Amino acid sequence: MHLPVGVIVNCFTVLIGGLVGALLGNKIPERLRTALPLTLGLASMVMGISLTVELKTLPAVVLSLILGSIIGEIFKLEKGIEHCATLVQKPINKIFKDTGRIQDPKLFMEQFVGIVVLFCASGTGIFGAFNEGMTGDPSILLTKSFLDFFTAAIFATALGFIVMTIAVPQFFILLTLFLSASFIVPMTDATMIADFTATGGIIMIATGFRICGIKSFPIANMLPALLIVMPLSHFWVTVMG
Repeated sequence: MHLPVGVIVNCFTVLIGGLVGALLGNKIPERLRTALPLTLGLASMVMGISLTVELKTLPAVVLSLILGSIIGEIFKLEKGIEHCATLVQKPINKIFKDTGRIQDPKLFMEQFVGIVVLFCASGTGIFGAFNEGMTGDPSILLTKSFLDFFTAAIFATALGFIVMTIAVPQFFILLTLFLSASFIVPMTDATMIADFTATGGIIMIATGFRICGIKSFPIANMLPALLIVMPLSHFWVTVMG
């Protein structure tokens, strides 16, 4: 089995980007710290739109988003991430003293949860991990690493060193996808993968809206849609098609 080079590099860039951004936070002009997250949010929306064009089975994708959101609300995934962030923030406060420049706890969590989803559950990252697991080609994740470095750095100027911790769940999620690719992908077809990609794209669009402060979608609660969209796509094509 080949090494998950892309996974390792991608997570490492988030770790380093978060460190650099937190260290340079006071030296970066306020206008830049305010403007760049808007640009990154817009980039997330554009990437999401580009992924949604892959959509093949609209009813399956819509149903997966609805059911996935219901499951997420039942299990309170968003609250779970916020709780974990609060637990992590306390020891980081003790180690680094200053962990962020956003004083409003609600706004802090809004942005933190948004970038957790952006780093850990983006369509590009998921597809990249699957692709490397199947083919050994890390190019997608290596390309994503450039964007993630600057994204982590910019958000760390506002959120502080806590951004570095996102590399931990990101590594486990991408590594799991990398290792499971050889088992999952052979059981799928082009339509299922396209609908999976489109669902990830829709979540990325919602993430962009949230990062830009336009609308606070409960994006973490939408994540179960990624687990059920391929079975629903297969069912729809097989039974209803």
